[in-house]
Amino acid sequence: VAPPQELQITDPGLLGSLDIEWKAPPNIQTFNDCTVKYKFEYRNSGDRDWKVIFTRKLKFRVGFDLSRTAEVKVQTLLKGRCTDDVEVQSDWIYATFQVPLQGELESEVQNFHCIYHDWEYLRCTWQPGLLTPHGVYYGLYYWYEGLDHAAQCDDYIQDHGINIGCMLQNLSQAEYKDLSICVNGSAAATLLRPLYVTLRLHNLAKPSPPQQLVVSMSASEELQVVWSPPGSGTPPQCLEYEVQLAEDQGNAKAAWASVSTQMETTLTISRANQSRVSCVRVRGRTNFLCADQGFWSEWTQECFSVSRKEDKQLFILIPVILSLSSSLVIFMLIGHCKKRSPAEKPLNAPVG
Repeated sequence: VAPPQELQITDPGLLGSLDIEWKAPPNIQTFNDCTVKYKFEYRNSGDRDWKVIFTRKLKFRVGFDLSRTAEVKVQTLLKGRCTDDVEVQSDWIYATFQVPLQGELESEVQNFHCIYHDWEYLRCTWQPGLLTPHGVYYGLYYWYEGLDHAAQCDDYIQDHGINIGCMLQNLSQAEYKDLSICVNGSAAATLLRPLYVTLRLHNLAKPSPPQQLVVSMSASEELQVVWSPPGSGTPPQCLEYEVQLAEDQGNAKAAWASVSTQMETTLTISRANQSRVSCVRVRGRTNFLCADQGFWSEWTQECFSVSRKEDKQLFILIPVILSLSSSLVIFMLIGHCKKRSPAEKPLNAPVG
């Protein structure tokens, strides 16, 4: 079977999403008794593995890192009565695409970093490139499937009048899709290298700390820890939690120790010793059901003092001891009054 024809790559201006198109082999109409499919593979130069798609379509839109060369290849697959149900493969055809590079590599922005806070807004920051001329302007542009064209950030973070970050709101439609971003710089008479990245929001999520943390002690000297998911846009079913416990070591600084990582919002901790103070904290992050990775939230700030069993018994005994002591003093005073002699009383009756 002949390979496909006229493999082309075109850039619709969507910050890395390129259109790949080819034509069927010229003799494909002669194979009426067979199924014709195509094996389409693509990658960026430098990547070890190819991404593979089996399809009967003749056009695809896939994402690339435009800072590197895009590489694609396609072959024809034929199987059916005309091949005795043996799959026949054609030769590969290849194509590449490279955005014309401009500016020195050192002029590209540095330390680009994004966090998807509470599944509600994306905060991206960067630092100017090493070769940054005076009066530089940085703009962030983004696109995801569903937008007609690339959009520009309208809420920049600035430092001394230079854009060093961006806040993007209302990105729920971009969740679990490729979010293509370009940070481009411009300056008078100087070409700057643009930065291209592709993000997945669910892998950048950072929730707020858990709420309503309550710690209590049972009669069997076990700590009962209960908390609630953060009251934000993070789906509760997408959270897992880490619980840590610190116990007072006298004059030594208490060390935190992890006791559990779980999806439930309650935990029972058996106390190995009888420390006077126990401090419990909890944090959360997106679990494996909703993301491949994510950022831990900040820790809860509450710290709880839990009395020992012996302290509780002593607390009960103190008022009992005080009550008995008071009663003993009263009885002694009464006994002392009864022992006073009648001669001690006045003998002269009052004169009328």
